[in-house]
Amino acid sequence: MTVPDRSTFESIYAGNAPWNIGRPQKDFVELADRITGSILDAGCGTGENALFFAGRGYKVTGIDYLAEPIARAKQKAAERGLPATFLVMDALDLKDLPEIFETVIDSGLFHVFGDDDRRRYVEGLSSVLKPGGRLFLLCFSDAEPGEHGPRRVSRQEITDAFARGWQFESIEPSRFEVRPDLKDMTFSEGGPKAWRVVVRRAVT
Repeated sequence: MTVPDRSTFESIYAGNAPWNIGRPQKDFVELADRITGSILDAGCGTGENALFFAGRGYKVTGIDYLAEPIARAKQKAAERGLPATFLVMDALDLKDLPEIFETVIDSGLFHVFGDDDRRRYVEGLSSVLKPGGRLFLLCFSDAEPGEHGPRRVSRQEITDAFARGWQFESIEPSRFEVRPDLKDMTFSEGGPKAWRVVVRRAVT
């Protein structure tokens, strides 16, 4: 399965992306009471997860490397009167962010990276997450059949990616919520199978 490039995502956002469900992913709603402090939403898209936490009173920054979803996120924030910050930024350049966060959330970003970029991304997470801070991650699982959608990720790949400098709290099977009106993609009934991961940056 090939790694999608920028033009692929630009084409997706020219329409209505499959993951644009108009609300936060249920996993982040369920985990909300465990999420604390300042939050970075890496690969925030049009901002539903970030805005959910902004609505709960958290200081939230969302980043995405495409201008179109960031523009939509800013519009939503303005319409809802929520003080979230949204930046056009490549998540592979997290080391350039001048802020340290207590929490990072990642809904559907980790699985888009090839092996080299995945290592770079995890290194960047270490630079923006304070020691003891948590990453809450939702990514496609290798239990999801077919070829539609992003690269599938195994449990072993997740544990390997965070083997050094991280402590796992949980890795659990879950599901992504997608738009019910998808015509060109077919996923498992109940939504694409996913991994829900909570991992803490080690205190050194």
